[in-house]
Amino acid sequence: MIYVTRRETFCSSHRLCNTNLSEEENDQLFGKCNNLNGHGHNYVLEVTVAGKPDPKTGYVVDLKLLKNIIIENVIDKVDHRNLNLDVDFLKNVIPTTENLAVGIWGQLADKIPSGKLTSVKLYETENNYIEYKGE
Repeated sequence: MIYVTRRETFCSSHRLCNTNLSEEENDQLFGKCNNLNGHGHNYVLEVTVAGKPDPKTGYVVDLKLLKNIIIENVIDKVDHRNLNLDVDFLKNVIPTTENLAVGIWGQLADKIPSGKLTSVKLYETENNYIEYKGE
């Protein structure tokens, strides 16, 4: 099995807040990530597709095509956006990095033309990342 990964970056803002909790509970739970006006991250996204190379092309997946799929279905929707307000696939979801990774998976899972989506890895900071491998 060969694993092919495409890396993209984007910038987004969000506020971690559970609308079912009081302001005090949210503040205690999320701390400065619950800032009323939000805060931002420079995210790094890695999308991995696994499979066997096509005998005709030698590709598991054409990386130019994978790049375009990621940009059209994810980056264009989240880059320079407020994850709480502007992103349809995060509506009514606390926009943690965990939930964002799951949402990104949902945007890509049925759009990969060859191979199989095996991982969405999302770096929130240089030291913190989430990896989602499907359910």
